[in-house]
Amino acid sequence: MGDEDMLQRIRRIVTGHDATGKATVLFDGVAGQTLEFPGWPGAGSTELWATDEAPADIDGTADRARPMRHDPERNGTLFRVVQIPPESSGQQLDAGATFEAMGSKNKPDAAAAAKHPSMHRTDSIDYLVVISGEMTMLMDDGTEVTLEAGDCIVQQGTLHAWVNRGEHPCVLAAVLVDARTPSAVAS
Repeated sequence: MGDEDMLQRIRRIVTGHDATGKATVLFDGVAGQTLEFPGWPGAGSTELWATDEAPADIDGTADRARPMRHDPERNGTLFRVVQIPPESSGQQLDAGATFEAMGSKNKPDAAAAAKHPSMHRTDSIDYLVVISGEMTMLMDDGTEVTLEAGDCIVQQGTLHAWVNRGEHPCVLAAVLVDARTPSAVAS
């Protein structure tokens, strides 16, 4: 297995307060909550932090990273880094197993999967930044947008897929914030 088949190790620093109220570093090390997407070497997600309430509780000192789940909890957030290898690697996403492993309630239906096996949506507003590599974002209406390092995306609960047509893995940072299902989708 080459380096491109391995999930990137992400250093995570979490700050907080000690018992006297002084700002301190609570955690500094390699994030341990990772999920390699089934049957797709080099693809996966590293979960960095989660909240389950709004406003967020920032008084605790417990580690709030937890095993991968696709969508944030009601009134919650998720912070993750996602790595997607190039399609040229010859590996194919097992979409059913991947969405099952993520506990997704928004698995692609047959029409969406026919457009791309990873076509999906979340009940969240997602803020994403391409850290490295290149990615093509496919939209439900057929629109394709090529994204490069530094590009930012705001996903508003839209049906989309990520396709890496580049030569290297693409790494994305994402913050998912719970949201209502879009009215156009809910009806």
